[in-house]
Amino acid sequence: MKTRNTARLICQVSAAAALVLAGNAMADEAFSSDSKWMTGDWGGERTKLIEQGIDIKMDYVGEVGGNLHGGFNDDKTARYSDQFGLGAALDLQKLLGWDNTQAKIQLTNRNGENISNDRIGDPRAGTLSSSQEVYGRGHMVRLTQLWIQHQFFDNKLDVKAGYFGEGEDFNTFPCEFQNLAFCGSQVGNWATNIWYNWPVSQAAIRVKYNINDELYAQIGAYNQNPSQLEHGNGFKLSGSGTAGTVLPVELVWSPKVNSLPGEYRVGYYKSTAPADDVLEDANGQNAATTGQPYRVHDSKHGYWFVAQQQLTSHNGDASRGLNIAANATFHDKDTNFIDNYQSLMFVYKGPFDARPKDDVGIGFARIHVNDDVKKNAELVNASNGVSDYDNPVFSPIRETEYNYELNYGFHVTNWLTVRPNLQYITHPGGVDEVDNALVAGLKIQSVF
Repeated sequence: MKTRNTARLICQVSAAAALVLAGNAMADEAFSSDSKWMTGDWGGERTKLIEQGIDIKMDYVGEVGGNLHGGFNDDKTARYSDQFGLGAALDLQKLLGWDNTQAKIQLTNRNGENISNDRIGDPRAGTLSSSQEVYGRGHMVRLTQLWIQHQFFDNKLDVKAGYFGEGEDFNTFPCEFQNLAFCGSQVGNWATNIWYNWPVSQAAIRVKYNINDELYAQIGAYNQNPSQLEHGNGFKLSGSGTAGTVLPVELVWSPKVNSLPGEYRVGYYKSTAPADDVLEDANGQNAATTGQPYRVHDSKHGYWFVAQQQLTSHNGDASRGLNIAANATFHDKDTNFIDNYQSLMFVYKGPFDARPKDDVGIGFARIHVNDDVKKNAELVNASNGVSDYDNPVFSPIRETEYNYELNYGFHVTNWLTVRPNLQYITHPGGVDEVDNALVAGLKIQSVF
């Protein structure tokens, strides 16, 4: 029976893939503004697949960034980066009769260039955030998700295992802004070289316990393998190159305040992989001065806080109204380049009666470089006998970068959102010598 069910599953997925590749969409369904998908319902076949337990996922994100003023290089240009996604969410209870069991497979492909790398930031230092969050992790296809999930004890206990990233479950945050400082799991942006955000996956297990309807606790273990970042290793499933394990724990509270939803997260992570000190050698002296290797610590750690709360409804419509969100992360000062980060965002959903599904957002973020990193750069410059910022050998001194974004999301159809935005970056890369920069952006989000 299991063999027959598995064969049926393979045939169904193959049929769905053939429909996608052939573009077999009914004319009256494709491109309909009311459809959830740009390609429509495939003559009803897509709904049938969902009813059978197969939900095909196809999406696209494209981002434009243009330097309007300032930055390291003020020669005006624009850059484009994008991401294609293809996958399937599987209800294994419907497909195979496995109660309370789900699975997911997801592939992603990223391409393009980033305005932040050489126009906004000094290439010797880069920027701390990015004006195009979808850029990064190589121009290649990656296996981003391959996992199975099961609920036990009347859904009290939830276990997920396979290949996926920490940010799927821990320190999670939506990605409606274009600047990286306001998009997705922020720990992964600042926990240097240990916490791999989307689209990188790693062998992992996550265990969640639902304490009550509003509160749950979870713990995870993620293989920390730097080789999975390398080009060509997008489908690597072996453990070769493993450096350690990332162990996050988190408490999540989802209350209703005045009948409006909120979510509050507090968490801690520890990496068991060896980590270099950012300043001192094994004898506690400044490594940049002594020339000795930097001290190696047996672990690194940090913690985070995330708050999201809807503050108002719009004329009694809870799908519209003002929302506030805040993020803060704090990291090991001995080993981490960034020691703390904070952000605050406001989003108003449905600002106009004529455009009830649009939204307008504004965000503010502060990213602080570890003081020991600054001191180490000063010592490196002194050791090299350079003090002139314009000298190619000079190591830029980095302190604090501030990012701001104002955007408007046009809900063009149920499958397309276009989000023009303006970004302002103060001290790009945390380097005072780099001019503040104004960036014009455009983010396109589509579901096929």
